Amino acid sequence: MNDSPASASAPLPSVPEKMSFLEKLSFGAGDLGPAITANVLVFFLAFFFTDVAGLPAALAAWILAIGKVWDAVNDPIVGFLSDRTQSRWGRRHPWMIFGAIPFGLFFFLQWIVPDFSNWGKFWFYVGISILFNMAYTIVNLPYTALTPELTQDYNERTSLNSFRFAFSIGGSLLSLVLALFIFEAVEDLALRYIILAGVCTVLSVLPLYLCVWGTRKRVAAMDARRAQTTQPTEAIPFFEQVKIAFSNVPFLYVMGIYLCSWLAVQVTATIIQYYVVSWMALPGAAFTQIAFAVQATALLMLFVWTPISRRVGKRAVYFMGMGIWIIAQAGLFFLQPGQVPLLYVLAVMAGIGVSTAYLIPWSMLPDVIDLDELKTGQRREGVFYAFMVLLQKVGLAIGLFLVLKALGWAGYIESTAGQPAPVQPESALFAIRIAIGPLPTIVLIAGIVLAYFYPITQEVHTQILLKLQEKRNRDRERTEE
Repeated sequence: MNDSPASASAPLPSVPEKMSFLEKLSFGAGDLGPAITANVLVFFLAFFFTDVAGLPAALAAWILAIGKVWDAVNDPIVGFLSDRTQSRWGRRHPWMIFGAIPFGLFFFLQWIVPDFSNWGKFWFYVGISILFNMAYTIVNLPYTALTPELTQDYNERTSLNSFRFAFSIGGSLLSLVLALFIFEAVEDLALRYIILAGVCTVLSVLPLYLCVWGTRKRVAAMDARRAQTTQPTEAIPFFEQVKIAFSNVPFLYVMGIYLCSWLAVQVTATIIQYYVVSWMALPGAAFTQIAFAVQATALLMLFVWTPISRRVGKRAVYFMGMGIWIIAQAGLFFLQPGQVPLLYVLAVMAGIGVSTAYLIPWSMLPDVIDLDELKTGQRREGVFYAFMVLLQKVGLAIGLFLVLKALGWAGYIESTAGQPAPVQPESALFAIRIAIGPLPTIVLIAGIVLAYFYPITQEVHTQILLKLQEKRNRDRERTEE
């Protein structure tokens, strides 16, 4: 054997595959802020634009669409750059550290109602939306890309994601509880949203730093281990990486499953306040309670689905959750005003399925990344996470844009500040029912079809890891020679 650097023959850093409870807790906390802001935006922003800022539904649709499209465009850029970041804090942590403050600031500014004309407000909200979505990507995409870097264990990744989404759904619940208390305590409609935004801003920024602090040692150890076990390879150009990513068939399935699941979630969350207030003729506070029932059920079910997944696999859990959710979603179309108890039953059933939309696609993606490393020899988490989120956001932008445009086409009447809520025409009510019932049901069924053909089972993933370890051992032996 030839002489080699000491580091080449040094013993591998000892990093247990099982993560400690504190590490999982710290990692999970990183999704609290993005969850709080995303939940407040998806449940309240469209209604805020039309019924507080007084914008026509058509203009509100364009604001949401432009923000989402830009959000999608900057995802691959941040993913590509974070994959190549080199610092004493690792690849992902610097983005979270320096992006947290702008993330909170631009979230808050979205809830100010400037004294402008409708077109002035439109351009103000478009500008703030672009800046917020950029800051959101800067903190959230590197955070999500941490998952496969923290552990390679198939079941441990599901457990890790259960912590992440416990905080995610917990943040969603917290935002709804805060909204309920603030809206009941404050009469002024615009002031309600300013106070809610201020509180949520503080609660969103601080946990990002907690995540960095709690995972820093494991990230450093895993980086050191990867540096010794992964053979350096020539960097692949960006567009070549895109080509490789989209030639990974399991990745395409995961991306489709996630898009279908989250299109159903986001369309329902956007339209449900209109549904509760205009179709079910309930006060605005009832909407918050129903949303809470969905999210609370989803949170509890995370800890039910995780052990079931270990027994029957991720795909089977997805089938079970989606089946229950489809029944609930379709039932909302047929629900009539006055059937309030049944509305809550359907909300709980939907929550059972929503939890699998949080848990399963994100626990599948790290397995896809392992397969990519086996084929290319590179760890490119940022690229895969970026393109998964990119297409998800483009799909959501189109879906939400069409939903709000449909409300405008159907004759939805915007509220005027200080005036009673207007009575909506039958055409608008029917559009609301279509958007909350048949539309999500169709995309959920499409998600089930895609999950049926998803090829990476637990047994397949075990074989991938074995081949990866053999490849790394061969690479290390060549380095030492």
